Amino acid sequence: MSAPIVLVLRLLLAAALYAFLAVALLTLWREIKVQGTNLAARKIPSLSLQIQREEQLSHQRFFNQPEILLGRDSHCDVSFIDETVSVRHARLSYHHGQWWLEDLGSTNGTRLNKERLTTPTVVIGGDQIECGNSNLTLTLGTDLESTPTQKIASKGVSDDD
Repeated sequence: MSAPIVLVLRLLLAAALYAFLAVALLTLWREIKVQGTNLAARKIPSLSLQIQREEQLSHQRFFNQPEILLGRDSHCDVSFIDETVSVRHARLSYHHGQWWLEDLGSTNGTRLNKERLTTPTVVIGGDQIECGNSNLTLTLGTDLESTPTQKIASKGVSDDD
């Protein structure tokens, strides 16, 4: 009589072990899905640049990408027709939850709020960036709409995508 009881106890123990493993794996699977959803939902906050060159009309550009290059090169995200701006003048990049401005070794330097930029610096909404004779006003926010193909059509600034 004890042999059937031992057999039933063994079967119950095996079933409990398999049930525990199933619950553990299901919990891990759900946690992985939640983490994946959280990572996918992380977005780079929109950035808007109001571009003004000397006495010309200003133009606004919207960005949702993690890096924005400023310079005279046609491959830059914001391309200037201005001899006082270097080919690759400055970079705006998003990392560590903030937007950073960095001068890329430009000849005439980059100014942030009228101060010469020497190291990568965190920027906030309303900051004024000067590249050569061109001024940019920065606006940050998730409520900005993205228009990545918007063209800048003036003598001072061009955008060749």
